[in-house]
Amino acid sequence: MKEARISVTFLLLAVTFCICLTISNLMEIKTVDLGPLTITAGVIVFPLSYILNDCIVEVYGFSKARLVIWLGFGMNLLVTLLLQIGVWLPGSPSWQGQEAFELVFGAVPRILAASFAAFLCGSMVNAYVMSRMKLSTAAGRGFSLRAIVSSLWGEGIDSLIFFPLAFAGTLPWAQIGVLIITQTLLKTAYEILILPVTLKTVKRLRTIEGGDCAEAPKSYKWWKINEL
Repeated sequence: MKEARISVTFLLLAVTFCICLTISNLMEIKTVDLGPLTITAGVIVFPLSYILNDCIVEVYGFSKARLVIWLGFGMNLLVTLLLQIGVWLPGSPSWQGQEAFELVFGAVPRILAASFAAFLCGSMVNAYVMSRMKLSTAAGRGFSLRAIVSSLWGEGIDSLIFFPLAFAGTLPWAQIGVLIITQTLLKTAYEILILPVTLKTVKRLRTIEGGDCAEAPKSYKWWKINEL
């Protein structure tokens, strides 16, 4: 059986993806006023994971993107669990920062569940749409359009899952609807703004790898992480 080739460049992209995802979740505790809107600090970092996802799907294919998404999910879960252990450990008498530590790193189970489910579904949909559009396009052209459309789908699914699961019963449904639309449009606009950098990154990756490494996936089943 032919072994899947994993390059150093792909490995670095996977590590960066995991770091961006973890940092964005740690930054979610802080809110930032953006004109009339209030957003979380994580919005600055989280779209980078979708940009990296687009680059990986475009150059390496859906199968490897699926592996990276599950890797990011697993690493984020591991960081969360380890932080909770840190919160639960009894502090020494000289430790005066427990309240602040819990505020920043203490996780609300409902928010965590919503965040993990939203990330997994949104990222997988983003990769799926990106891959399907590329396979249906002559010579894989139109990366910019694919990146925007896949981001709209991915970010939309992410917001559509996260906000109702996280805030149903605590916020009015009208406000939840506004949050879904606002977050989706803001994150997609962010990715459109940085699209020139994404295009250069994809071009550079193709140069490093000697062209596209992407192949049509054996299947689009989310759990088939062994299909590389």
